[in-house]
Amino acid sequence: PDESGALARAAAGALEKIPMIRVVNLARAIERLQEDGIEVAGLAADGETSVETLAQVPRLAIALGAEGDGLRHLTRRHCDRLVRIDISKDSESLNVSIAAAIALYAAQQN
Repeated sequence: PDESGALARAAAGALEKIPMIRVVNLARAIERLQEDGIEVAGLAADGETSVETLAQVPRLAIALGAEGDGLRHLTRRHCDRLVRIDISKDSESLNVSIAAAIALYAAQQN
């Protein structure tokens, strides 16, 4: 979404603290981030490691997929790693905004 007043209010000040970029080709953007020494972690229910491992990464970008469908196959292939959020067996998945918040929190726990 555009960085409108409504989005800025909902973000509660985070727009100024977390750099966001808008891209046309996500696979190329991931490659560019990697060329700049930034590790790209994709958030996926079947990730190899827990989201808690993100705290060990000094330069990080997190790729999020669409709710329901998750990350596209090409995006998954370009990520340096896939991480998961360990949730209750009774839960199928999390809302993407909640998953993003958990991943961002985990990443800054160093």
